[in-house]
Amino acid sequence: MVIGLGLAANAANNAMFNVNGNYDFKYIAVALATLAATLFFNMYFKGFLGLIPILLGIISGYLIALACGIVDTKLIADAAWLAMPNFEIPFVNYQPKLYIGAILTMAPIAFVTMTEHIGHLMVLNKLTKRNFFQDPGLSKTLTGDGVAQIVAGLLGGPPVTSYGENIGVLAITRVHSVFVIGGAAVLAILLGFVGKLSAIILSIPGPVISGISFVLFGVIAASGLKILIDNQIDFDRKRNLLIASVVLVVGIGGLVLKVGAFELSAMALATVFGIILNLILPEKARSEEN
Repeated sequence: MVIGLGLAANAANNAMFNVNGNYDFKYIAVALATLAATLFFNMYFKGFLGLIPILLGIISGYLIALACGIVDTKLIADAAWLAMPNFEIPFVNYQPKLYIGAILTMAPIAFVTMTEHIGHLMVLNKLTKRNFFQDPGLSKTLTGDGVAQIVAGLLGGPPVTSYGENIGVLAITRVHSVFVIGGAAVLAILLGFVGKLSAIILSIPGPVISGISFVLFGVIAASGLKILIDNQIDFDRKRNLLIASVVLVVGIGGLVLKVGAFELSAMALATVFGIILNLILPEKARSEEN
């Protein structure tokens, strides 16, 4: 729930404010139109079209944004049809070096991605009705996450880790096959060499992404709520009520802990608080004891 609701403010801000940071009703209209289209495709399409409501929503929102004049088409016009991505090859383009200061600054972020990774797996377990903590095991999934980030960094790519948005897509499409996801990854790599397409993706305005995010982030939060309902969590018990209250407010409120270069984001901090409270709070408060 914290993962989904913690991202909600970003979606709302992108829907309200233009590139200059000013409130713009046109942006809100595009975001809501994109949301309406996505909901329509989810509810009324079936078969293959029923599996790609997010893509159809983005296309519809993009066309609406284009008609409203908030798409920068110059980037598309200037892009080449075929373009080589900017790869950074170790020992060819640069000589790898150890920057101890940078390592000490960035290393604590690993704890943030690890806690988010665990939260994502919990939601995936519920969506797919599998237990990824046991098979393939948390140690293997965390290793895969870490290796992917190392490879991306060595090749000059963006940070890669598990993303809540992708989990939202899995929940909506109900397509959970790793082969489908792997095929999509290969297709994405090939399309990365098409300069025009890359420019089109970069030109997708914020309100279109926001309209989609209203659904994706909401699905993540609702999936967390479903876990509580399915496990019949009793919130009449003070222990459960207090743990949930602290986790939700810390995570959604944006509380950040900074000690020198070490920093824990709200999502990671909420996870840590949840674990600690779960360990130290008694099963029953004294007022609940008979």
